[in-house]
Amino acid sequence: MNTLYGGIEAGGTKFVCAVGATPDDFRETRFPTTTTDETISRAIAFFRAQPRVAAIGIASFGPIDLHPDSLTFGYITTTPKPGWRNTDLAGAIRRALDVPVGFDTDVNAAALGEQRWGAARGLDTFIYLTIGTGIGGGGLVSGKLLHGLIHPEMGHIRLPHDFARDPFPGSCPFHGDCLEGLASGPALEKRWGQRAETLPADHSAWELQAHYLALALVNYVCALSPQRIILGGGVMEQPQLFPLIRREVQQLLGGYVQSPAIIENIDAYIVPPGLGKRAGVLGAIALAEIVT
Repeated sequence: MNTLYGGIEAGGTKFVCAVGATPDDFRETRFPTTTTDETISRAIAFFRAQPRVAAIGIASFGPIDLHPDSLTFGYITTTPKPGWRNTDLAGAIRRALDVPVGFDTDVNAAALGEQRWGAARGLDTFIYLTIGTGIGGGGLVSGKLLHGLIHPEMGHIRLPHDFARDPFPGSCPFHGDCLEGLASGPALEKRWGQRAETLPADHSAWELQAHYLALALVNYVCALSPQRIILGGGVMEQPQLFPLIRREVQQLLGGYVQSPAIIENIDAYIVPPGLGKRAGVLGAIALAEIVT
């Protein structure tokens, strides 16, 4: 019998909790992210109703504290999510369920899940980005999850902003027209006056969206030299985006990065997640495997 692990994808909009061992063998529940007490209590109740797990991995929205020697390790820290600032998420789960807890960003965990079971199998240096309510990025470098001063904040890099082409000032409450402020789902809705999924495939929004995402990817390619880039999140469910982004990345790089992966085979270089919408919660289960 396979060892069972628990996973929590702690999102700003919803929590996904799961128990299992592989993508083909797990059970899950989903519920809205409301108050800290109510949401964490629902997660704990789910695991108490399941067979006992060896460990639980938490893939959390952030910013979060990942430093084990910190007094606030396992906390969600300076999040703009109302009521969740300075929340001891990992500690609350560990104390209630008395199991080891792995803790990382939602995007780092999704990257780990993609390496374990999805579009990054066999790779040791790649990035995973989610483009949705926010924009976040994580990944592995030489087989290790990206950590450092805190953790990657790839959604908040600054981009060239042509105000003649795009007068929208940006929606990020911290930086205005950073990547997230220009290309997240809420930014699209504020710029165009309707939700992104309601915009037709031939709308000019998608050329502009691809432009901003391609600018960001070129920066990541030059800074991190990833073997692959995986793009997930609700906005990337628009199939017309991938060819637009791939083409503009090639144009912006201008042949400088001499790799067949980009020059000859970019369709296999910039890809959707192999695990689809399950990348986050399966990544949390992969985190749990690491801490046992």
